[in-house]
Amino acid sequence: MPRMLDVSDEVRLEIGDDEADRLLGGDRAPDSYECTSCRTPGDTHAEPTSTVLFVGDETAVLAFAHARCIPSQVVPVAEEQLAGAVRSISQSQPAAPAPVAPGPDFAVPAQDSAWARPQPPAPGQAAILGITCGLVLHGKVGHASLVVEPTGPVGRPGSTSGEDEFLDLLQDAGFQRIVDLDETPEQLPGWSVLVAMGKLHAILQPAAAGGSTGWWQAHQPLQVTDAWRMAASQLSEVTMYAVPAGLVGRQPREDLLRQALERAVALGQVVAASLPLAGT
Repeated sequence: MPRMLDVSDEVRLEIGDDEADRLLGGDRAPDSYECTSCRTPGDTHAEPTSTVLFVGDETAVLAFAHARCIPSQVVPVAEEQLAGAVRSISQSQPAAPAPVAPGPDFAVPAQDSAWARPQPPAPGQAAILGITCGLVLHGKVGHASLVVEPTGPVGRPGSTSGEDEFLDLLQDAGFQRIVDLDETPEQLPGWSVLVAMGKLHAILQPAAAGGSTGWWQAHQPLQVTDAWRMAASQLSEVTMYAVPAGLVGRQPREDLLRQALERAVALGQVVAASLPLAGT
C-alpha cells in the first residue's frame, strides 16, 4: 500500500530530490509515527502525512505530522532546541530520524527569543519586530492574539526616505484597519501562524511560487501559555495585530495589553487579520 506522504517544495529543496523520492517511495518513511504537532499517533498508510524538516545551525531532522495539523514545511529551530527534538522524536518513532545536510540558517539573528528582523526597513539601521502573545477578548470570547510592533520605522524595500510604511505594507498584503477591538477581523488567505511542539515558531505568508514562507520566525521557539494555546486550538486561528513603533510596547499583563491596543485603535494605528493555526 502506498504511503500518503506530502513532501513540500521547500523540504525537497533542503533534503534533495533523491532523499525526497526515497521518502515518497517508502524507503525512508515510517509506517507509524507520533505527530510532531499534536503528539497523537499517525499512520502514513491510512492518513495524509506531512514531512516537517527542523533545521538548526549545523544539523536538520526530519519529522512527520498529520497533514490536518501542519503542512509540510521547513521549521527553523535553535541548535539546542533541535537536540531536544531529536530525543523526543527518537523516543516516539520506530527508528531515530536521520540527520540530513542543513540548508541556510533560517533562524534570523535576534535580540532575544521574542524578536526577529523584518523586511528591509529604513536605511542605515535594521528595525526589529517585537511579538507579544496574549488573550484579547472579542466580546466575551478570548482570542489567542499576537501584537507585532517594530522597534523603528519599516520602509519598503529599496526606500531611502526613512518614512515608516509598516502598516501600509501590511495593508497591501490584505490586513485591515481596526476600528473596534471587540470585532474579530476576517481571515487572511495564505497566511498562518505556526505552533509546533507547544511553542510559537513563525508567522507564515504566501510564497510567490506557491505554498508558504516565513514572514517572521522566532530565533528560538517561544513558549506560550496553556490558555493561549487552548484558545488558538479551539478556534483554529490566531488574531494578529500590528502597530507602528512605540505605540503598544511589551505589556506585562493582558489587561494592560488591551488598554494599549485600545489607545492605538483610537488613533487609527492598528491593522489586523485572523490567521489560521498551523499546528496545535
